[in-house]
Amino acid sequence: MKKDFKCNDFPIIIFCEDTDFQGIVYHANYLKYFERARTQFLIDQGISQYELEKLNRAFVIRDINLRYITPARLEENLIVKTSVTFISKARLLFCQHIINVKNDTIICRGEVEVCFLDLDKSKPKPFPEKLLTIFNG
Repeated sequence: MKKDFKCNDFPIIIFCEDTDFQGIVYHANYLKYFERARTQFLIDQGISQYELEKLNRAFVIRDINLRYITPARLEENLIVKTSVTFISKARLLFCQHIINVKNDTIICRGEVEVCFLDLDKSKPKPFPEKLLTIFNG
């Protein structure tokens, strides 16, 4: 892969269930939003985690780093922007940002390292060829 691979933006609307009594998003929810965006990326590429699980294969998080910058609040519209900045046969590095649509403020950013695992052996396995082809054009 020669340059960053940009994934589709993923929209989020903040509902009551996402927030505390002050209307501020719970910090753990940002992890959920990042996960949803990565899952949607796989779905957009025609890759089913459900079907892979039937083959005892799974994407797993190896490392995650988050930086909380400013809180998101009830009823705000957010966008999760995602790009893949590193790829090998069994490892991807996703750089993700959550941005407030109204004022273009970065709410949270993170780096998420994802690996592919053979669940029977609990050992790394190369990504499906279909996924590698996406990045190599």
